[in-house]
Amino acid sequence: MWSAGLFVLLGAVVLTSAALGPVRIDVVTVAMAMLNAVVIPVGVTSSSASLPVFGVSVPTPGLEYATVFSFDVPVTHQIIVKDIRLPRITLAATVGLSLGAAGTVMQGFFRNPLADPSIIGVSSGAAAGAVAAIVFPGLIPFGSLHVPAFLGALATAFLVYAIATEGGRTPVATLLLAGVAIQTFLGAMISYMLVHSGDSLQQAVYWMMGHLNNSQWGDVGFALPITLAGVLALCAFRQELNVLLLGEEDAHHLGVEVERTKLLLLVLASIVTAAGVAVAGVIGFVGLVVPHIMRLIVGPDHRILLPTSALAGASFLVATDTLARTGPAVVPVGIITAALGAPFFLFLLSRREVRSV
Repeated sequence: MWSAGLFVLLGAVVLTSAALGPVRIDVVTVAMAMLNAVVIPVGVTSSSASLPVFGVSVPTPGLEYATVFSFDVPVTHQIIVKDIRLPRITLAATVGLSLGAAGTVMQGFFRNPLADPSIIGVSSGAAAGAVAAIVFPGLIPFGSLHVPAFLGALATAFLVYAIATEGGRTPVATLLLAGVAIQTFLGAMISYMLVHSGDSLQQAVYWMMGHLNNSQWGDVGFALPITLAGVLALCAFRQELNVLLLGEEDAHHLGVEVERTKLLLLVLASIVTAAGVAVAGVIGFVGLVVPHIMRLIVGPDHRILLPTSALAGASFLVATDTLARTGPAVVPVGIITAALGAPFFLFLLSRREVRSV
């Protein structure tokens, strides 16, 4: 019931967001334009594509699509909704979904209410990969920032895990400290690259602020499949997360393969976080505050908390990005999430509502 309600809320937030902007469009027209954008595959095509690394053209299969609905919508409104606003809104929902789910898993995994998706250095790794691709484009010849950021995030997560693992065991405290050390080192590397970035400084800093400007359907196509698959896989471990809250020894006695479960949770949470950070940059407080809010509302049971936090994260980021792009000046959404999240978190602290998971 909670998930269904939050899914309806997400739909309402998406419709409202798509209606707002320099050109105001009524919600009914927005809904019809969205339905007109729905397509289904009807055939297979073949085309040549250039691989971004090797620069060679190879034949690649593709799909031919046909529209399902054909409502009478003004062409201008259809273009605004389908090609400008909807890609950005969909990407915001995708990133919010990934951060909300990963934050919930990390807080349960570390049994620490201050844990967030970047606690083991995933965001720092993504930032290092993206900044390196911006500052040294000749050394990292990818067509976009998504791939180096994604690979940097995953490489950092696996490096932290390898450092913290000894004798087949991965103590949570060691994992946390290794994450802090790697984040500090990557921060120094990023600062060094920024010093030598020259004309690329503005682009690098803007990416690190976290933004969804100029979002396209290609960005959604990169992040959405990874995020949906990762969140669904994480939901399969909801019961194990509940048992891990009792402690690793008790979880082992209750039949949970602790080390295997910890590895899978870390891998899945890192992949989900990397997918979001790779397309949107470093967006803070979503994975920290949203799980807290949902824990206060629905309780600590991860069977309910995990899917609801993911859906709430999607709604939250769509709403904050709407504020970011419809205000007096367009600003990166990371500024809005920090400006709203930090005071709210301090309010929870003052009310002693930030409690152990």
